[in-house]
Amino acid sequence: MLVLSCARPVYPTLSLSPSRPKCTAIRSSLSNVHPFVPEVAKAADSLSSEFRGVDNLVACNSSRVLKAFQNARVGSHHFAGCTGYGHDEAGGREALDQAFAEIVGAESAIVRSQFFSGTHAITCALFAFLRPGDELLAVAGAPYDTLEEVIGKRDSHGLGSLKDFGVMYRELPLAEDGGLDWDVLTGALRPYTKCALIQRSCGYSWRRSLSVEEIGRAIKIIKMQNPNCLVMVDNCYGEFVESIEPPMVGADLIAGSLIKNPGGTVAPCGGYVAGRKKWVDAAAARLSAPGLGVDCGSTPGDIMRAFFQGLFLAPQMVGEAIKGTFLVAEVMASKGYKVQPLPRVSRSDTVQAVQLGSRELLLAFCEAVQRSSPVGSFTKPVAGTTPGYASEVIFADGTFIDGSTSELSCDGPLREPYAVFCQGGTHWTQWGLVLGDVLKSL
Repeated sequence: MLVLSCARPVYPTLSLSPSRPKCTAIRSSLSNVHPFVPEVAKAADSLSSEFRGVDNLVACNSSRVLKAFQNARVGSHHFAGCTGYGHDEAGGREALDQAFAEIVGAESAIVRSQFFSGTHAITCALFAFLRPGDELLAVAGAPYDTLEEVIGKRDSHGLGSLKDFGVMYRELPLAEDGGLDWDVLTGALRPYTKCALIQRSCGYSWRRSLSVEEIGRAIKIIKMQNPNCLVMVDNCYGEFVESIEPPMVGADLIAGSLIKNPGGTVAPCGGYVAGRKKWVDAAAARLSAPGLGVDCGSTPGDIMRAFFQGLFLAPQMVGEAIKGTFLVAEVMASKGYKVQPLPRVSRSDTVQAVQLGSRELLLAFCEAVQRSSPVGSFTKPVAGTTPGYASEVIFADGTFIDGSTSELSCDGPLREPYAVFCQGGTHWTQWGLVLGDVLKSL
């Protein structure tokens, strides 16, 4: 196996004739150029062991994806689009669903452009499970901001939250170490607790994200209390960060967005729900309508090809994002900032949080990231209200796909402790370049 060094880049040299001394001088000059500021270069040089570990993870997950594509007999005819009701679809939906289900260890999956966000996919899954009089129990503390109106924790103004439909809600606080409170969870279920919600990523909370092993342990505790209690995992930012996924440890459904990890920076839109077939079908009925399910809905051909290609590239893109989190943590911790996860700690998602401590520093960080982006570098991000969020939020996302967090981006709510949440990146060196501007701005 070829192992690439994570030391400073070595620029290629050209074969130059003696009659071209000027070019030789340029070549000599280039050999002394380093694209990173000293703090970033030092951090990158120190992370070679961690980067090799990520490369091994990428190889493992890429092998699983390749096998699933082969088993689904993916062919170029699957990239053809369809129109109208989608009844003339050439088998791409079925092949994509089959491959995705195998990759995450699920009985079934629905992967569709009609899911326009991770929140939308998660909502369809929750409405598949829950009926009036049932209770939804969030076992990992408060859910992500955009789910608050879905649940009814924040007033949805009668637009159809779970609370509006008579579904009760309760959440378990986290333990002092930021993880699940195992003692409380052991006796947390009530007779009418129909669904337990586990958020894998940290969201906008200052806590560590959950590993699949921890999720599996929580599922066992939940099922011991009530085998019929259904477990829904918000899998956003967690796909391909480990070598296993939540359905492999007993999750009944998982859901997420294709403009995050599983879209591989290529998918232009979409989301997924995967898990037990009965409940995937129920979630599909919430996306479309009862009786229509998974066998309808048109998808243009260019999008279908992008879904397959993005899914195939996803392990590699996630690997680069993980390396980026290692680098951000290493550099920012060296400057005295609190980071979550800590430097060199194994990752459970692609999010790296940095506690900046003030509104001004949070804005400055995001402005620096925007300046270093390939799209919209000339614009200045402005904090403001965003649909689904309770607080003012600032986003730096100079991405090719609007809102894509598999591409390099960062964001954060304008509230204590003024933490910025960094994610994505098609290559870790992109974060290396961005951090140079960030350090100057701070």
